[in-house]
Amino acid sequence: MTTELGEAQPTEAESFPEAANHSTPKQGEKGGVSQAQSSLAEDSASNLSSSSWIARSPARNPLSFRTMQARVTLLDGSMFTCTVEKRARGLQLFEKVCEHINLLERDYFALSFRDADNNKNWLDPAKEMKKQVRGVPWNFSFNVKFYPPDPAQLSEDITRYFLCLQLRQDIVSGRLPCSFATHTILGSYTVQSELGDYDPDDCGADYISELCFAPNQTKEMEEKIIELHKTYRGMTPAEAEMHFLENVKKLSMYGVDLHHAKDSEGVAIMLGVCNSGLLVYRDRLRINRFSWPKILKISYKRNNFYIKIRPGEFEQFESTIGFKLFNHRAAKRLWKVCVEHHSFFRLLSPEETPKKFLTLGSKFRYSGRTQIQSRRASAQISRPAPHFPRCISKRSMLSRSLDGGTCAFYTSYGSQTMSLFFFPRPTRSVHIFLCCVHIVHLCEYGTRCFISTNCNLGYWIFVKPHNKNIWIWLMGSVLKGKADIARLFCVS
Repeated sequence: MTTELGEAQPTEAESFPEAANHSTPKQGEKGGVSQAQSSLAEDSASNLSSSSWIARSPARNPLSFRTMQARVTLLDGSMFTCTVEKRARGLQLFEKVCEHINLLERDYFALSFRDADNNKNWLDPAKEMKKQVRGVPWNFSFNVKFYPPDPAQLSEDITRYFLCLQLRQDIVSGRLPCSFATHTILGSYTVQSELGDYDPDDCGADYISELCFAPNQTKEMEEKIIELHKTYRGMTPAEAEMHFLENVKKLSMYGVDLHHAKDSEGVAIMLGVCNSGLLVYRDRLRINRFSWPKILKISYKRNNFYIKIRPGEFEQFESTIGFKLFNHRAAKRLWKVCVEHHSFFRLLSPEETPKKFLTLGSKFRYSGRTQIQSRRASAQISRPAPHFPRCISKRSMLSRSLDGGTCAFYTSYGSQTMSLFFFPRPTRSVHIFLCCVHIVHLCEYGTRCFISTNCNLGYWIFVKPHNKNIWIWLMGSVLKGKADIARLFCVS
């Protein structure tokens, strides 16, 4: 498959001609028609001819409307489950997730899933999900797909918060390498965003020991983070997240999507796709960079990936550089990621999908809005700033249990932290006591609260002031062990 990349911004100058290397010819219909006529002739001789023909008709097949349960892991580690039709396009599931988390600036995010070979794939919003997810459960992850070069241009704090959650995952997993000093700075802003101001009465000597900041976290790193956290008194969570993003965007691997490959000599390398172009890494060091204006064409054939480079100042001819990937699926996956990044960051508007009649090659085109369109839409957002709880992310906490682990009880009203308790080895009675105290407070003043249980489940309830019935129900659920509440937070 071949894709030509233009240098100018307008869409007319960005041509993506197609090649016949990976075209899929349509199957002939003559055999199908003759078979259907033969089947009808046989059925007409029986008493069940009409009913059997209707049963075989695909238009009336009830199995085509079967639904599937999709499970989406959100950036904070919580799980969102919904029912969708198998024939539904990926955009329908993506919109349900964005509505669930109250996200308007959606163009930087997408859903991903793992195929049968455990390779990460992006869910195409314009394609039916049943044609993409085959042979594996419908388990998805909500992730950042296009990392904004300047996060300060995002309009809403909730968008920056989700971007911070994604970057924290990248740092902890090692996908975004940092130095020791950078880890301490980013970790201190994370603590300020999640826990608020340092309070010696509520925070012990190791109050951040359960938080993950780096792949190889040390005691020295935690001590440096605590020292910086003490100096941030009065800093709001939104300000802490902005400082976090201003520091993390300067990292060399920020927003780079890596793919394993080999060069022409068979040496193992990594190809990285980002907003500025295509990067080549060897032994974790960048050895080459091809910006989007320098690339004329990208293509793939079988398991080979090619880029055609514009001639330099003292060169007369174009040059083509080839890379070898594991298989043809990996080559196509890399090609699609390049097409999407180039379209999102370089074009004014996405290209139109080619017509199906006499079309050779892949019909894939980026169907979402570009970065320019997304910024224009973000500037028109007029809703009040949404209130959302900045709870301690499940992905950033070490595993714990109420039987022997550390218990963090966290309550938030709006964006202000009200109380935070840490118990090295909590007992059942201590846990029940904390739950009951907060339940009494809820029922006394009335609020809308979200209860998160140990089973990664949650639900919203609205508590009216002095509602004794809901107070008795919540208290009884905790005492009987039906709702073993681990975290409970409220929003106005």
